Amino acid sequence: MKTILFALRVTDLERSLAFYDGVGYVKLATIPFEDGSSLVWLRLPDEPSVSLELVHRPADGPVEVGGFAHFAIEVESLADTLTRLMAAGLHPGAAELPGGPDGPKTSWLLDPDGYRIELVEWPPGGAPTPDNP
Repeated sequence: MKTILFALRVTDLERSLAFYDGVGYVKLATIPFEDGSSLVWLRLPDEPSVSLELVHRPADGPVEVGGFAHFAIEVESLADTLTRLMAAGLHPGAAELPGGPDGPKTSWLLDPDGYRIELVEWPPGGAPTPDNP
């Protein structure tokens, strides 16, 4: 068993697609529905398959984010990622060290609907696993 994707409902599909393109996501497919709704499947370049689904339902009105904390994206170099995101016109937060100098480096980014995205560069030992807590 494994998680394959998560879905975010978005207010303005084109604005969200431009944002996630700036983050680095690649569009795989769009599934349109007769009522004007659609699903768009995205993945990051190093992922083998879809990992993010944008759900656009215009008839439901604007998105009101609530009950959702954030999702995280692992990056190789936080400094390089922040530089690339700023060059793409996005506004990531400053780098933080929430676990101290030996912990991960993180930054936060808000998407157009207010979803929080945590960017994480793991320390040299890598991400926590059962064998590497």
